[in-house]
Amino acid sequence: MTKRSVFITGGTGYVGRELIPRLITTGRQVRALVRPGSEHKLPPGCEAVLGNALDQSSFANSIRPSDTFVQLVGVPHPSPAKAAQFQSIDLVSVKASVLAAAGAEVQHFIYVSVAQPAPMMKAYQAVRAQGEKLILESGLKATILRPWYVLGPDHRWPYVLVPIYWLLERIPSSRETALRLGLVTLDQMVAALVTSVETTPEQVRILDVPAIRNAASSRDSIA
Repeated sequence: MTKRSVFITGGTGYVGRELIPRLITTGRQVRALVRPGSEHKLPPGCEAVLGNALDQSSFANSIRPSDTFVQLVGVPHPSPAKAAQFQSIDLVSVKASVLAAAGAEVQHFIYVSVAQPAPMMKAYQAVRAQGEKLILESGLKATILRPWYVLGPDHRWPYVLVPIYWLLERIPSSRETALRLGLVTLDQMVAALVTSVETTPEQVRILDVPAIRNAASSRDSIA
């Protein structure tokens, strides 16, 4: 297996803080983009690359020698009230990252999008769909993960919905929607990202909620 060198944006965030140590333990070289002064927020063993995720010119020349790019930048705790931030942060950052990654000729671009369609969070879905479109138009080989809600520290309230999801997934008329908008744990999300890093698709690969869960289960069975 070829050793991957991974470049991450959003490495100090909710998913990134868990992903980086996991990648390092699997032998990956991990480099993460951070603003000056935030280097201390990165886990040990991760190389800091100073720059601004919203400004392509600040990091485009620093991606190499990484061959895999993981885009994790996003507004924390998304809600309908943050529609303007989705435009000014999520969308601007993915535009910058796609352009920079394409210019650096990375082999694999990994993007955390969101499950869609869904009856709520329309502004968030729209921005993430625009991010997916940018990736498709870039010609990059890519993996797009589409979770709905990632359960973990400070993200636990949906646990009360688990029994409802269990029921809806067993009713034929609601099964597809319940699975697409299902819950995944932070550990499942990280495991799916690690698996994605290890395998580059021929074109663009989409991992919906069931696929994210399956990737995590497959990884657990191998371990």
